[in-house]
Amino acid sequence: MSADLILYNIGELFCPIDNNEPLRGQAMNTAKIMHNAYIAIKAGKIQAIGEGEVPESLISNETQKRDLSGLTVTPGLIDSHTHLVHGGSRENEFSMKLNGVSYLDILAAGGGILSTVNATKTSTFDELYTKAKKSLDTMLIHGTTTVEAKSGYGLEWETEEKQLKVAKKLNEDHPVEVVSTFMGAHAIPTQLKENPEEFIKELTEFMIPEVSKHSLAEFCDVFCEHGVFSVEQTRRILQCAKENNLKIKIHADEIVSLGGAELAAEMGAHSAEHLMAASDEGISLMAKNNVIANLLPGTTFSLMKTSYADARKMIENNLAVALSTDYNPGSCPTENIQLIMQLGSLAMKMSPIEVFNAVTINGAHSLGRGHETGSFEVGKNADIVVFDAPNIDYILYHFGVNHVKEVYKNGNLVVQDRRVI
Repeated sequence: MSADLILYNIGELFCPIDNNEPLRGQAMNTAKIMHNAYIAIKAGKIQAIGEGEVPESLISNETQKRDLSGLTVTPGLIDSHTHLVHGGSRENEFSMKLNGVSYLDILAAGGGILSTVNATKTSTFDELYTKAKKSLDTMLIHGTTTVEAKSGYGLEWETEEKQLKVAKKLNEDHPVEVVSTFMGAHAIPTQLKENPEEFIKELTEFMIPEVSKHSLAEFCDVFCEHGVFSVEQTRRILQCAKENNLKIKIHADEIVSLGGAELAAEMGAHSAEHLMAASDEGISLMAKNNVIANLLPGTTFSLMKTSYADARKMIENNLAVALSTDYNPGSCPTENIQLIMQLGSLAMKMSPIEVFNAVTINGAHSLGRGHETGSFEVGKNADIVVFDAPNIDYILYHFGVNHVKEVYKNGNLVVQDRRVI
């Protein structure tokens, strides 16, 4: 059967190895790399891939063909940890950060998450939608075809629901697939600071059941951190999420080693996020329990820290590693996943193959999408990024610019010459 579209003469085609599970340990540094390659697309799916001449059986008079000589092609990039939908911005905190004020101190003074909560509460649905759509356009231009979007800037139901509904509408309207995570447990509301149990009761007895009942999210996440939610509190919230058929994630050991990685392993979390302060025991337990380590080097960079998550130790301990932007208005205000990939190599010493696996096949598995995207398997979605670069090494070596030339989502050309079309 002839293809609808064939991309051919591809200079370098990066093909993650898909074994129906994320790549772990040494396997993260493996991939099939083809040259003078082609991809055939039919009805939005991968029909065939190969090297050399395109088989005549794939070509008809109706087949569109695109010559990608000298260019590099990868699966669509997966940004599996963002706080996409929010009101306002926090550049007013920038000088405080430059003067050494810590993130937790900014939070304690009413800034940080709490500042964004106020801005999100006062934003209309349309204002949040317009702002998040602009960010999605920027992500798409930089190669992101699937993104996770967390709520968490409401800390009460009306605003949390508004965020989740904005994300749902964007998923319907925008080329980028948006996967929703409920993160009502992002901080403790100021008025309940002395009585967090009341907020936890609201989360577990009302909010989480409502999210599940109305299919507003697939995942539930909790900020397990000193001064936010304890390990014991996080366990109760996530157990409720599991009982309500939500998959679970944990913001774990970002600032202090609290035991979040261990809890992620204990509860069978889909992924644990951040992990800059994860213990050796936590890393080992995550590996044994198949928890994906979702690392966010842009946050460390933005907070002007040097304590990047130890990607090398994690990979050497047989963990599966993903990389994400953590796009948010405070600790990592960037939609550019290529910058994150470059930090993955330059700051965390990941090889180019490890980096690209982290933002393709492992990113897909961290969102439960490994069966439909993240690699070039026949039958998977034709989510494709064309880079104006000779190879994947060049994309990480030549940092600080956008290398994307074209993006295809489900076989449709959605970015051309770095513009959304």
